[in-house]
Amino acid sequence: MFRTTRSLLSMIFLATAAGLSAAEGGAVSPKAAPLIDFGGGWQISNAMATGWLVSAFIIGLIIWLIGKPSLVPSRGQAVVESLIEALRDLFEPIVGKKAFPAAFPLLISFFLFILIQNWMGLLPGVGTIGWGHEVDGTFHVSTQLIRPFTSDFNGTIALALVSFGAWAIIIFKYAGPKVILWDLFGNKADKSETPGWLFPILSLVFLIVGCIEVFSIAIRPFTLSVRLFGNIFGGENLLHGTGFIFIFYFMELLVGLIQAVVFTLLTSVYIGLICNHGDDHDHDEETAGAH
Repeated sequence: MFRTTRSLLSMIFLATAAGLSAAEGGAVSPKAAPLIDFGGGWQISNAMATGWLVSAFIIGLIIWLIGKPSLVPSRGQAVVESLIEALRDLFEPIVGKKAFPAAFPLLISFFLFILIQNWMGLLPGVGTIGWGHEVDGTFHVSTQLIRPFTSDFNGTIALALVSFGAWAIIIFKYAGPKVILWDLFGNKADKSETPGWLFPILSLVFLIVGCIEVFSIAIRPFTLSVRLFGNIFGGENLLHGTGFIFIFYFMELLVGLIQAVVFTLLTSVYIGLICNHGDDHDHDEETAGAH
């Protein structure tokens, strides 16, 4: 038992120490490695385990920063509140006031989770600690112990499906089927200002455009997942292929932030395209009622 443990620790140490040279020898596998296999296709991969650890870290960090909430915020509570206010100012005009209370917890969770997962790949040991074998005096990692959740295609697909499912629930709750059908297939032309012969033609055009829009909606989970996976996995291979040059670390910091913002912004835009109707009209009615 001691010998096996010592061999395992030696292999992990060699993988960490030889991480740079091993990275230069080959690209990162796009497939997550199973850490625990239950059989029948059920397994826990390294990306899944990392995702759970990062989720626990985010929850623990927020609880530690806030502590016991008070009217006079502590330094940690002030940091969290400032972050929430900044994200609120960014997303509320896009989503709309009606759907914002339901959408904001989802959006802020997406942003924080994806951002930290994207930056996970830049930490020392991530992608280089694991099991492998030695080839021509160079240790090659064949099974990574730690892998960012967003560098696994299964992980980004899961995030995209959660985004798509939440989008469907929110728009049906806050917009309703009538508004959704009109937004997709309705004739947006003003009938009073459109010639009578042209209006039916425009109705047909909007119907065709609506069918195209339905197709674009159906492929949103694929486009969301591929965009995020491609950028993060490509950046991981770039770092390994260039020997972890510092300038590429800085670039990947920006890429990780941008991709977290893009994924979250697209989710909010998809919700706002249907739910963010009538806010100005409601505001005008409230103002008129007040007068």
